[in-house]
Amino acid sequence: QVQLVESGGGLVQAGGSLRLSCAASGRTFGSYDMGWFRQAPGKEREFVAAIRWSGGSTYYGDSVKGRFTISRDNAKNTVYLQMNNLKPEDTAVYYCAARRTYISGSYSNIPSYDYWGQGTQVTVSS
Repeated sequence: QVQLVESGGGLVQAGGSLRLSCAASGRTFGSYDMGWFRQAPGKEREFVAAIRWSGGSTYYGDSVKGRFTISRDNAKNTVYLQMNNLKPEDTAVYYCAARRTYISGSYSNIPSYDYWGQGTQVTVSS
């Protein structure tokens, strides 16, 4: 089993920045593709960003493209989400997720992820 622990959420004004971190347990972190998802009250969980095990390929949801950047440091078993130019509509609980790299299909497909963190709250004020 893989344990994921998120950190870095908080309150920020519109136009500001935050960096989220997700630390994974175990020594096989490099065998997993990683994703970030978010869920606002009353809405479905939506795809934010994903990164291949090697860090060489990244993917973004349309609503965050150009503003958010996903990265990973396999030596530290950690994935990051740098969020710039935040907007009030970015307010949500952000979740880190992991899936084995051999799994095929869209990175936005929620059921393809086997492991999830506890979530961290991001609130953007206007």
